[in-house]
Amino acid sequence: MKLAQRMSLLGTETAFEVLDRARRLEAGGKSIIHLEIGEPDFNTPSNIISAACRALHDGYTHYGPAAGLPELREIIAERVSQTRNIKVKPSNVVVTPGAKPIMFFAVLALIEKGDEVIYPNPGFPIYESIIDFIGAKAVPIKLREENQFRMEVPELKKLVNKKTKLLFLNSPHNPTGSVLSYQDLEDIVEIVLKHKRLFVLSDEIYGRVLYDGMAHSPASFPGMQERTIILDGFSKAYAMTGWRLGYGVMPEKLAQAMAQLMINSNSCTASFSQRAALEALTGPQEEVEKMVAEFKRRRDVIVQELNSISKLSCQIPRGAFYAFPNIKKTGWKSKKLADYLLDEAGVAVLSGTSFGKYGEGFVRISYANSLENIKEGLNRIRKAVEKISK
Repeated sequence: MKLAQRMSLLGTETAFEVLDRARRLEAGGKSIIHLEIGEPDFNTPSNIISAACRALHDGYTHYGPAAGLPELREIIAERVSQTRNIKVKPSNVVVTPGAKPIMFFAVLALIEKGDEVIYPNPGFPIYESIIDFIGAKAVPIKLREENQFRMEVPELKKLVNKKTKLLFLNSPHNPTGSVLSYQDLEDIVEIVLKHKRLFVLSDEIYGRVLYDGMAHSPASFPGMQERTIILDGFSKAYAMTGWRLGYGVMPEKLAQAMAQLMINSNSCTASFSQRAALEALTGPQEEVEKMVAEFKRRRDVIVQELNSISKLSCQIPRGAFYAFPNIKKTGWKSKKLADYLLDEAGVAVLSGTSFGKYGEGFVRISYANSLENIKEGLNRIRKAVEKISK
């Protein structure tokens, strides 16, 4: 079979590939500590599950509107209005099966072949993948450890030109856990507003997983609501990865285009899942707060332990649930070390290059696992790295 040439342009998420390989090793009898997958290890709160069950019995088993159930879009509009201090209407909201379609649809709806799109590197690998897929030019902006992996405004100024049509932002950030400051965003917004055709896709999926301070949205700045697509969802904050529920908030004209893309691809998002999402937003939030508190406890342990391992160092992530330690003193490339830790130590982590070429010299460690398993994994990493130093 000869596949279309465009298929060769699609990338992947290495996390799923490493997870599959780790599970095969487990099936063969090897003990594996999973620190690779970006998925909360908590169960979906019971009130959300109960809401989905009620919805099934109440007949929410049929097609719904392409852009999402009106009652969910209304609640999302209210919540985003409150949390971002902007005025959002339900007509600005599109609900999708997972948050990735918002990325894909934004690029399909806004970007022509030959346009340029700037994205953070290291960063979520699907950004680059979808830019390449539609024939645009993917322009990486390097996130440097010495700047706490925050986007550097002088470099952004150099990269933006007449062909630049979209800028991806992600804060809190995967894979580094960095968070853009208010001043960072103010400076970024100033650049965006000088270029009339430049849009921002603000990936705020980790917005509730924040350990100190506030997460700011570019949409909150004057003149930016009409230039920003907010991407958010339920996977991370509510431990609902398997439910496949995301949403975007954007100018109405773009929302209409995304609804049309939904009709042509997915028809709609599952109705009973949307009723569960409604409960997630309007019901008790204690479980979210407990989860974030536990992530912070794990973060503090993992950063302290990583910094005590010879030839490793790690900054303190301010959000998300990932550590991004520097492994350069080992003298090994990132993928070689990640493979070694899996094969020899039984610890699954991701090479920094899974998140782009500027991730070389780092690995990503997810602390979405129990503290007991994290401590065991770190003990194995310590022993494995000590063997390298010898």
